[in-house]
Amino acid sequence: MSLILAVGLIAVALMVERWYIIVMRSRTNGRLFIERVIQLVRGGKVDDAIKLCASSSAALPDMGLLILRSRSRDETDLRMVAEAASLSVLPKLQRRLSYLPALWRVVLLLGALGLFAGLRTALGAGDAGIAHPGFGRAFDPAVLAVAIAIVVDLGHAYLESQATRTTGEIHEFAARLINALIDRPDVRLGHR
Repeated sequence: MSLILAVGLIAVALMVERWYIIVMRSRTNGRLFIERVIQLVRGGKVDDAIKLCASSSAALPDMGLLILRSRSRDETDLRMVAEAASLSVLPKLQRRLSYLPALWRVVLLLGALGLFAGLRTALGAGDAGIAHPGFGRAFDPAVLAVAIAIVVDLGHAYLESQATRTTGEIHEFAARLINALIDRPDVRLGHR
């Protein structure tokens, strides 16, 4: 049980750390931020757009800052900067997320191991045909492991969806910002 709790605490600590990085630190109203920066760039206020991007340490403004600071107006150069910037910005969102499924599988396996060990002890200590009083407690590790696995799996799904959402906003922002810098029309899908 102690080992299951230890792995569960590691998973919860990892989820809290990832939640802080993905949700709290990267928290910007992506749609409003993108529209404001694009509006500034289209209005010729690139320095104001740079200041707006520099005012936050979130992933989305980081991408804009790297593109805007390049001061290039060549589409190929801007796309290369955006691609290089994404190699810097995006891994921070995905870092250590793949550990969570592994941790909930480890917790489940430890729970199964505890169940089997408890059953072996309970069945070995009882009289023939009579279940030992410890038989019910043999299921405690498995129940704890399943409960922790559920929490970790749900946390992983939430964090993964938030990282995917932010990644999509970053790609959209980079493409729209490049279009604004080279004075190409802005195409906003679904916008009327």
